[in-house]
Amino acid sequence: MMFENKYGSSGGQLFEDNCFNFQHHITKVNDEGREYETTDDINIDFKLDNKYEFAYSYYRDHLKNQNGFDPDFKLKLGHDYSKRNPKYYQDETAINTYLGFQNSSNEDKSILKLNSEWENDFKLWVIGTSYCHNRQFKVNETTYKCLEQYNIARDNVIMAHEKLFEYVESKMKKLRLGLKSYKYFDQAKALADKLGIPLNESILNESSSLALSIYSPENLASLLEDKVEMTREQKIAMFRQQQQAIN
Repeated sequence: MMFENKYGSSGGQLFEDNCFNFQHHITKVNDEGREYETTDDINIDFKLDNKYEFAYSYYRDHLKNQNGFDPDFKLKLGHDYSKRNPKYYQDETAINTYLGFQNSSNEDKSILKLNSEWENDFKLWVIGTSYCHNRQFKVNETTYKCLEQYNIARDNVIMAHEKLFEYVESKMKKLRLGLKSYKYFDQAKALADKLGIPLNESILNESSSLALSIYSPENLASLLEDKVEMTREQKIAMFRQQQQAIN
């Protein structure tokens, strides 16, 4: 109470927060070769909902394997938000509700969701204003670099998720192309067996077609292996080989 009377809300109250600004004093040299004192500043927001993409990436396996959600729903847009459809909003609502970014009216409020668990782990008591942009904590160079790594690590998790999606999607495009070309179930089954993946109704319903293709189960399985892509000449040779086999 004494500090609150002296400093007001900016110096006498306690708040729990997850957002902080840090400063590190450094010496720089200007264009004229003169040294001057300045600071490096960094903002650390430990809240999980500060970057939804980080939460989708960090909990990807948890969302996908344990709950059947689609944590790749946003990446499927390819940064083209005009492609948002009812399925996109359905996935977004389901995941954000599960993580705790938004709440439904009929849910059990006593259940601690992942967003709240995360905030509790990174929450600290601070003296002064509850708004992080008004607080500046001075730290040494070692501490500053350590804090800087946190922001970098978050971005790296998001980047890894994007790279994983791009990798899997490149394979799935070839898989879908092959399945669309097969007229008989035995052809699709042969491909699935070679790839060691289960053949379920969702894959067949999405990809089935009577279109013609140059891909046999053997060739498509080979294309899906992690190796250097075939050249244009190799693809033409494969096509001619397929035509000779058909004739």
